[in-house]
Amino acid sequence: MAALTLAALAEKLGAELRGDAAAEVTAIAGLGQAGSGQITFLSSSKYRQHLQACKATAVMLTPADAEYFDGNALIVKDPYLAYAKVAQWLDSTPASAVDIAPSAYIAPDAILGEGVAVGHNAVIESGVVLGDHVQVGPGCFVGKGARLGSRTKLWANVSIYHNVVLGDDCLVQSGTVIGSDGFGYANEKGQWQKIPQLGTVRIGNRVEIGACTTIDRGALEDTLIADGVIIDNQCQIAHNVSIGENTAVAGATVMAGSLKVGKHCFIGGASVFNGHMEITDGVTVTGMAMVMRPITEPGVYSSGIPLQTNREWRKTAARVLKIEEMNKRLKSVEKKLEKDSQ
Repeated sequence: MAALTLAALAEKLGAELRGDAAAEVTAIAGLGQAGSGQITFLSSSKYRQHLQACKATAVMLTPADAEYFDGNALIVKDPYLAYAKVAQWLDSTPASAVDIAPSAYIAPDAILGEGVAVGHNAVIESGVVLGDHVQVGPGCFVGKGARLGSRTKLWANVSIYHNVVLGDDCLVQSGTVIGSDGFGYANEKGQWQKIPQLGTVRIGNRVEIGACTTIDRGALEDTLIADGVIIDNQCQIAHNVSIGENTAVAGATVMAGSLKVGKHCFIGGASVFNGHMEITDGVTVTGMAMVMRPITEPGVYSSGIPLQTNREWRKTAARVLKIEEMNKRLKSVEKKLEKDSQ
């Protein structure tokens, strides 16, 4: 297990070091669980009372919180961001594949870069290009003509359809399907005629996609996921959706076809988006929102009814059903008041 000194961490983080510069840490843990050889962090001042009982080798905290702790400290502006970086440096997550498994099938004309690893029972079809140090986990399928950039990692049982493109340093969790057919049909006298989905999916660099998410290929043009996008588990991204740089999409979100989402957006879990519209840059949509119209101004948007007791909710629902009647009565009162004032 790799070990880093506090001096090395301070230099990498640009942190102020207080305490034993030679002390080493090999892992990161929560504030209440961390012990010797581990580093932890305090990102909220409301947990200051736990500092004195902390047994970690070192704590990452803000200047305002540092005065409440006597032990080894790395003083930083944003302890949560520092935690994320240190967790990466001390990451012990195994590779999804090591070397080329004897049970893997790799087409003779596939092109593999240096250090590529392919797990057991994976299939790499004709015309595939895998960049340097790509990892393809057990049971994965990479379809004809697909391209995976350098250091991209697929966990087990990921399906990458034909001609899909992933950039460098992408991470795709197990069970995800990229490039499946979009939901395209024409109706002829009650019978559905399938529209072949002739586009593909193009994914940029440093994109991470959670488990069991589906990203459909485009009908004619491509589905596009820009650099730095993060998508959580069990999301549905329909055909011809475009998601801008560094946007975050939380779990169970559904995006209908030809939706365009801007850069630096935050999409809350279980949200639903109508298709054929645009969401501008810098939008935050809170969880379980139903977005049926375009959003043209940055800001925070919400919909739905917050949790109530069942008794309160039943009253609210009953009143909602009477909105049209109440609206008519209000208009009638307004007309009468207007008439009386003349």
